[in-house]
Amino acid sequence: MPHPTSSSDHGAFSQRLARVDRFFADEYIRPGKLAGALVQVWRGGRLALNSLHGMADRERGAPMAEDTLFRIYSMTKPITSVALLMLFEQGLVALDDPVAQYIPEWAGLQVYQGGELGAFKTRAPERPMQIVDLLRHTSGLTYGFQQQTPVDAAYRKLKLGDVALAGTLEGMVAALAGLPLAFAPGQAWNYSVSTDVLGYLVGKISGVPFPDFVRQRILDPLGMADTGFHVPPEKAGRLAACYAVGQLGRAVEAGRGLSLQDDPRTSVFLQPPAFFSGGGGLVSTAADYLRFARMLLGGGALEGTRLLGRKTVELMTANHLPGGVDLPQLSRSMFSEAAYSGVGFGLGVACTLDPARTLTLGSPGDFFWGGAASTFFVVDPREDMVMLLFTQLLPSSAYPMRRQLRALVYGAL
Repeated sequence: MPHPTSSSDHGAFSQRLARVDRFFADEYIRPGKLAGALVQVWRGGRLALNSLHGMADRERGAPMAEDTLFRIYSMTKPITSVALLMLFEQGLVALDDPVAQYIPEWAGLQVYQGGELGAFKTRAPERPMQIVDLLRHTSGLTYGFQQQTPVDAAYRKLKLGDVALAGTLEGMVAALAGLPLAFAPGQAWNYSVSTDVLGYLVGKISGVPFPDFVRQRILDPLGMADTGFHVPPEKAGRLAACYAVGQLGRAVEAGRGLSLQDDPRTSVFLQPPAFFSGGGGLVSTAADYLRFARMLLGGGALEGTRLLGRKTVELMTANHLPGGVDLPQLSRSMFSEAAYSGVGFGLGVACTLDPARTLTLGSPGDFFWGGAASTFFVVDPREDMVMLLFTQLLPSSAYPMRRQLRALVYGAL
């Protein structure tokens, strides 16, 4: 049940939330670790914090604004997962359906045993990949950036799942039919192109092109008018610059400044994509994403518009990792949050199982996820609260901002 709040609670909470402003200003903006940031906290039916800092585009002197557009990358994944679950509620797909039921070319997928592209050694999986495996990242698929196995290397060579490069969603699905799985379905957790495949399935099962389904069934009903798979010309001036620190994937170097990673005046996001990525293709605003998060907080409904049933959201945000384990026990991923003890994974979102084991603040049952450019959201039904961090910095593991935000916000309760 949501934690009860009174007007006096809001007053004390708001006073203590002022520390968020000071912290981001002193620790990240003034030292130049971030060009800009936008932090919002929704609690008890109101916006308790709306904190804007620094620049959306440092090179052009454009300040961070409430309508700044951000590359949300993997925060696209929960939206795609909701799309699939809408079809699940309609009885059009079941979570234990074999994926090959919808992608017949995948009926013979094998599991990697050795070798490399062109000479892979494989074996048959113990069971077929299921829809639930795509939702919870236990499918055996991977990302090229993982750089751990020859299967990852094959993804890189074939440019699979790379939104910025040539290719289509349909082309990726076809190419994956010729590659082995990194592991047998259900045997490990590995961050992957699974959610891109979900986007393909949404289109195939619904009969509506995936981007159209997302617009018609999720974005428009929720009033998320600034969210889409590209930035139209009339909104181009609102797109934030994306920055990088150090060399991506390596530890942050002391004193190293930010470099411009994606110029908002030449960004690939200014043009409609060939590859509509359900795993990382959306651009959005904090205000739009807050509406999506509030829908989940509301058990699938927002301001009279219902996208999912309450029980579906409960199922989505429960831990679905085999055996009920947490991420470190099952993960093979390089993704930073996979190291969080006490954290499970549901159908498109991570979920807190035991705050004591996470060694950070939260509630049992809160759920969350983030994007590659350091965006982040948390929904906490027990506290009737949503928190958002929107910035544009690669990699997301550069600084512990997400854990710090949890400490600051939960510490204000």
